[in-house]
Amino acid sequence: MRKMYQVDLPPDPKEVAAIEARRNQEKERQSRFFNVRTRVMGVDVEALNNQVEERKLQEATERSKEAAYGTNQVRYDLVAQMLEKEQAERTRRLAKKVQNFREQRQKLRNRCELDFWNSNQLWREFPAYLGDNAPYYGQASLQCFSGEDLERATYLRMQQEQFQYSLERQLQEQQQARVDETCADMLNDQLRLAMDMRAAQLAKLEESCRIAMMAATASANKAQAVKLAEQQRQEHQRQQEANLVEVQNQITSDLLTENPQVAQNPVAPHRVLPYCWKGMTPEQRATIRKVQETQHHEKEAQRQAEQALDAKWESQAINLAQAAKELEEQERELCAEFRRGLGSFNQQLAMEQKAQQNYLNSIIYTNQPTAQYHLQFNTNSH
Repeated sequence: MRKMYQVDLPPDPKEVAAIEARRNQEKERQSRFFNVRTRVMGVDVEALNNQVEERKLQEATERSKEAAYGTNQVRYDLVAQMLEKEQAERTRRLAKKVQNFREQRQKLRNRCELDFWNSNQLWREFPAYLGDNAPYYGQASLQCFSGEDLERATYLRMQQEQFQYSLERQLQEQQQARVDETCADMLNDQLRLAMDMRAAQLAKLEESCRIAMMAATASANKAQAVKLAEQQRQEHQRQQEANLVEVQNQITSDLLTENPQVAQNPVAPHRVLPYCWKGMTPEQRATIRKVQETQHHEKEAQRQAEQALDAKWESQAINLAQAAKELEEQERELCAEFRRGLGSFNQQLAMEQKAQQNYLNSIIYTNQPTAQYHLQFNTNSH
């Protein structure tokens, strides 16, 4: 069986404050609606005007917030467009530098590796047979053999020139790579510095917008607080005036008098007005006490009758128990007598069976069969 444990999480302060604010508003609304002194039957013009003012203030606050958000959004869009343009320009410059490097340093005639994308390059580089001394054929082509190389010095000189050219090209490539790396580091530093400056500008803009929003919110809260204080003062003043009117009405009316005629209902004389009733008269109290005494006597008589009936039922139950006990004793005696008669009958029957068995054993079954009787019995059977 899986158990569930309840975890008590701390409540959110903002949610608690919102709930408390709604509860206070509801209490204020109920006090305004259910207060019979200040309740107005029909449309409450003052409450409607207050709601309209609150709605206007809320709309103005929302418009100011939306305007601030719109300004921030426009600024952010401009900054993003500028950053995109800078990134595109840097990408274009880098691609142009790479293309220039390829055109200047990576020409087709300077390559040492094989072009894998052109499989017929070797066929175009080597022409048809030109003679035994053609430089395109080596020993494996069976065109020249050991001891017949007449242009060895030329080949060695060409190899040295090719090696020197390759070495110079490698040195130039290393120097260009170092220069390109230095330029790339410089460009990265400049880009990082520009991004830091842009981030600082954005932070300043955000801080200024936040300060403006806080100032607008503070001014709105201050105006709302002043309005709420004025409403509370007016409400307190109305409450004081209502209390004074209520005290005067209580003093000058029949509510505080002891006249019992004030509490009688003019429509139904047998009823009273709850808000004017001062209590019962001595005659009414005497009548109620008399009725209570009569009810007490009736209740006592009813209780005695119930006790007598319970005693009667109890005596009857005792008599029935005694009768049941006598019947049980009679039943036990009859059962014992029946068992005694059955025992004597069984004993007599056993004596008769024993006498019959003795008669059979002593008189009927006295002659034993001989071998001749068995032989004759077998012969007759065949």
